[in-house]
Amino acid sequence: MWEIPREIRQNRKLIGTLAKNDFKKKFAGSYLGIIWAFVQPIVTVFVYWFVFQFALNAGTQSTKRGIAVPYVLWLIAGLVPWFYFSDAFNSGTHALVEYNFLVKKVVFKISTLPVVKVVSSLFVHAFFIIFMLIMYACYGMFPDLYDLQILYYSFCMIFLTLGLVYATSAVSVFFRDLMQIVNIFLQVLIWMTPIMWNMDAVSMPGWVRVILKLNPMFYIVGGYRDALINKQWFWNHPLLTLYFWGLAIAVWLLGTHIFRKLKPHFADVL
Repeated sequence: MWEIPREIRQNRKLIGTLAKNDFKKKFAGSYLGIIWAFVQPIVTVFVYWFVFQFALNAGTQSTKRGIAVPYVLWLIAGLVPWFYFSDAFNSGTHALVEYNFLVKKVVFKISTLPVVKVVSSLFVHAFFIIFMLIMYACYGMFPDLYDLQILYYSFCMIFLTLGLVYATSAVSVFFRDLMQIVNIFLQVLIWMTPIMWNMDAVSMPGWVRVILKLNPMFYIVGGYRDALINKQWFWNHPLLTLYFWGLAIAVWLLGTHIFRKLKPHFADVL
């Protein structure tokens, strides 16, 4: 149970170095380099904002506490965590296949590779947290103590993503189609979280709301909005918090178990 966490702790400096190199390598050879890592998500935010606010008349959004905020602020609070989750989950699934030359080295700790991808995605996520706080400040909503919860919800997301990535990266070595399945899964999940539409403003049966809340990203996206807009602490939702951590720990245990069971066969297949 503690084998993989111990290897992560022992190789934390190596993970940091590989993560920085991985981040730079994504955009190597392009004129603008790592700037592309920030340009694409920013353009995505403004495209969604334009389509929903101006084309579909989304206007202001009312939260569950009756607080009305401009749609762009409500939207970006959901997109920032989603950008990280989708990027880390997608790239982490490719980790072992992409770094197959390291997998074949006997002395290399293979369990660090999924972590490298998850940490690599943090560089862009940190930038967008700052970008998001600046946008809120421009609308007169300045940072306060509630915003510190962004660190807590980011940790929740990292832990959940690592558990998922350990499972998918291991399985994708033997079943390459899983990478495409993950892409389709993410396309569906972004609408089920929800991010672009406001569940509090839509009339739906109670059982549908319950199903949507079973999605662990609902807890994280809702947490970002609670910190930035509703100004609520995470302990104000005890049942949802207990459910999330119970599910996240179960995903971690299952993911690391699958990884350890399949690890002896990685080098043979790759």
